[in-house]
Amino acid sequence: MIHTLAVNNYRSLLHLVMPLAQLTVVTGANGSGKSNLYRALRLLAETAQGGLNGGVIPALARQGGLESVFWAGPESLSKGMQDGSVEIQGGPRTCPVRLKLGFNADDYGYAIELGLPEPSHSLFYKDPEIKREVIWAGDVLKPSTVLVERKGPLVRVKSGRSWHVANNHTATYDSLFSLLTDATLAPEILMLRERIRDWRFYDQFRTDPDAPARRPGLGTRTPVLAHDGCDLAAALQTIREIGDTNGLDAAIDDAFPGARLTIDVSHDGHFSLHFSQPGLLRPLDCRELSDGTLRYVLLVTALLSPRPPSLLVLNEPETSLHPDLLPSLARLITQAATRSQVWVVSHSAALVETLLQSHAPQLAPGATLLYDDADDTLQQIRLLKTTGQTLVDGQHRLNMPAWRW
Repeated sequence: MIHTLAVNNYRSLLHLVMPLAQLTVVTGANGSGKSNLYRALRLLAETAQGGLNGGVIPALARQGGLESVFWAGPESLSKGMQDGSVEIQGGPRTCPVRLKLGFNADDYGYAIELGLPEPSHSLFYKDPEIKREVIWAGDVLKPSTVLVERKGPLVRVKSGRSWHVANNHTATYDSLFSLLTDATLAPEILMLRERIRDWRFYDQFRTDPDAPARRPGLGTRTPVLAHDGCDLAAALQTIREIGDTNGLDAAIDDAFPGARLTIDVSHDGHFSLHFSQPGLLRPLDCRELSDGTLRYVLLVTALLSPRPPSLLVLNEPETSLHPDLLPSLARLITQAATRSQVWVVSHSAALVETLLQSHAPQLAPGATLLYDDADDTLQQIRLLKTTGQTLVDGQHRLNMPAWRW
């Protein structure tokens, strides 16, 4: 389980060290930094992706480049700036521009630093470079716990008490995850790469008339729902054949009593979803479903995946859902958190309260856990913004998770 996420200099996240639990619920007002936190985690996940357009540098370019996402305020905020007694002002930077992302899990930690290249005649002088990557064992990064370290083009791996140079010509735009896959040389690299690749993100499924989920799709076994829901019917049929059929039927009946989902297959092998409800003379197909009904079915399919991920992230899953559906959704999320680590970013007070009550029934209705660093089962993180900086409500130096860059 990932228990700490750290971000420096990403948009409003100047210095953020956040605890994670088996189920983490992130809330906060509009503009508090929830979307920035979600994007930072997605950017971190890109370090383990390969392919022509995969990887952290192309992902950063799609966000406008390093200068676009870098913290726009002064290098540091004094106490006077934070309490408003001193005007916010900047000055010459004393440290190189660095975007830092990292996490620490039960076994290993990983961190990456990105910056601009040294001045040269290349036209790519605005293209970010990976300056440093490090993998360590234990709770905190320190020289004695480092297992793999990359500085610029040089990657070295610890072997016993000595170091072995694994690569000294690493391209500045390639993560070590894409280069070193020898399980005998550095098994922790391969293990962390596959773990990060297993992270799954679902961010506001499309439900408009042209949404991919409303169109029939080619029938092929689909244990993992696509991020846009284009293979919804195939994913549902996969759950029926190799997954939790009873759980699927119960989730639909919980939200729509008496309703049933069926999958039809055409002569050319395309699957389509039909939705039957009491009182209707014929089932509805996907094109006829309301936005809220379709979104709920998509969330059910994602949460009941026969291949649960190590980390499942849902960004504002309550969008388009009627309040009456939120308790059913909360029960699904709670069940999913027994199989995967789950992170929910939500604006819905009703959904958050239901999730809290399902994990902590001793709480009085309306009560919230603003910050509790002792609970590894449930964690509610409420974000707030002060002088442009995103902070964790209730967090201070004494209860902040241990972290070192």
